[in-house]
Amino acid sequence: MIRVLKWGGGLVGLALLVLVVLVLQAVYFRPLSISVFYEKAFIEFALKSPETLSAIRLFDAIGLHGHNAELDDISPAQTEEFGRKMRENLDVLHEYDRDKLSGQKAMSYDILDWWLGHQVAGQRFTWHGYPVNQLFGVQSNLPDFMANIHHLGELRDAEHYIARLSKFDTKFEQLLEDLAVREQKEILPPQFVITKVLEEMRNFVAQPAAENILYTSFAERIADLDSIDSDTRDDLEQQVMAEIDATVYPAYNSLIDYFERLDNKVSESHGVWALPDGEAYYDHQLKSHTTTDYDAEHIHRVGLAEVERIEAEMDAILRSQGYDEGSVAERVLQLNEEPRFLYPNTDDGREQILADYTAIIDEASELMPQYFGRLPLAPVEVKRVPEFKEETSPGAYYQGPSLDGERAGVFYVNLRDLNELPTYSMRTLSYHEAVPGHHFQTALQTEMKGVPQFRKLLGFTAFSEGWALYTERLAWEIGLHEDPYDNLGRLRDEMMRAVRLVVDTGIHAKRWTREQAIDYMLSKTGMVESDVVTEIERYFVLPGQATAYKVGMIKILELRERAQSKLGEQFDIRAFHDVVLGLGDVPLNILEREVDNWIDTTLQST
Repeated sequence: MIRVLKWGGGLVGLALLVLVVLVLQAVYFRPLSISVFYEKAFIEFALKSPETLSAIRLFDAIGLHGHNAELDDISPAQTEEFGRKMRENLDVLHEYDRDKLSGQKAMSYDILDWWLGHQVAGQRFTWHGYPVNQLFGVQSNLPDFMANIHHLGELRDAEHYIARLSKFDTKFEQLLEDLAVREQKEILPPQFVITKVLEEMRNFVAQPAAENILYTSFAERIADLDSIDSDTRDDLEQQVMAEIDATVYPAYNSLIDYFERLDNKVSESHGVWALPDGEAYYDHQLKSHTTTDYDAEHIHRVGLAEVERIEAEMDAILRSQGYDEGSVAERVLQLNEEPRFLYPNTDDGREQILADYTAIIDEASELMPQYFGRLPLAPVEVKRVPEFKEETSPGAYYQGPSLDGERAGVFYVNLRDLNELPTYSMRTLSYHEAVPGHHFQTALQTEMKGVPQFRKLLGFTAFSEGWALYTERLAWEIGLHEDPYDNLGRLRDEMMRAVRLVVDTGIHAKRWTREQAIDYMLSKTGMVESDVVTEIERYFVLPGQATAYKVGMIKILELRERAQSKLGEQFDIRAFHDVVLGLGDVPLNILEREVDNWIDTTLQST
């Protein structure tokens, strides 16, 4: 210690000593400052997930890159350790005095307390769920991650890419350990899941390595790098192909073997009510996704009422356009077959639809300053869903920008069959996924200042999906759905979200079969059958998630109406939107509290 104090002339040495003591205290004990605890908890989580670090590119910005050569540990031991750390962090959080906190520190406490508390309460269901399914999982997410998230900007990144390919076998071994634990606990997926993931994986390994997305995406991206000469590029490409053949495909074959054995053990497709303690698990999932205490029966009744309301509005539009024969769903299906609403199902048609989606987003973006005080800095792009996962992917989804601003937000569109994308559905899909929906909500969250890092990344389904659905209606209110058919497309999509309340609770609480749920959705939405099947099968593997859209939208509309009623002429739509999005993702009870505080503050200021 004396040597340290002497180094640097006393005062500098003392400052260094104090810094060392504070760092050690923060690492090994409860941090003195709750702000330090927030960042410590985030860093501990991030360091356990090199894939997350690659996605957010936070450490890359300060010159740390080693994580880009690693993959996440998904072994049962790591899962158990993650749960233990959750419990520990919740206990530490509760050691801080909430009453002494204010502003963003208090907000961060409440958000983290809700999230950690819910995670800990749900640890009895750690092994519930299906980590490999037709919608997501290592078998599809890992190639997607390598093709779209792993950054390729220089030689080091390419070498890290190859290092990650060499570790696919380890990751799949961990996955098989995880699946064995679930099987021992009788947590098995519906039969259709096994059939579909087997088809997907068999198709994946049937391709020559040079045609696999793991190679083609790599080759396309390094071709644009002037820093890599042609000989080095050729060598890197050969290494990628060698790893695909020697490591990646054998890893997939091991998972195929497991699912072929599982196929002989599973013959039914049930909701989660059929799992051990399944009813309690579904209650937990509903709370997790809606951030409310609504039970399945309440959500089911809300869904039925919303279906009836939306059906009447759709009927009115259809009749006004001369469509008055048959049910609403049947009449919408008629529109789906009219050439005027369809793109040619060709490569040219696919290029055109991507260009038209971009034009819709550009048009909406020009109007947004009238309705939002704060606009995201990150741009948004429109891309095609990777072809290898089109068949089992949803119609569209959004991927947020990186924290360092290097990667834009991306609105992915599934172009497997353009007959599934009638022109009248394009506007509402663009507003939901991009501007001012998920892109605004997600990009603004990542661009928040003066908040802990976890606030920029933590997600609550009811908030994020509720916001995106709310913006579909907002776009109609501000005149972006002037064509009655575009408004019909908006209502058709809102009908789908209302139907979700009915079928999700039907599947998991009322024990509906897959076929019952498909029939109900077909009878109400006017969606083509392939889309309906994809949707229903999604609800089987993501219990409760689909209910969050309408629950969140209804709450945001309720809060806006409350603000308009109380503030009258003082109500400012831009200020309301800035309050809602300025929080980042939050549980709905916290959103309601903060909007109420804004209303009170606005009233007191006049």
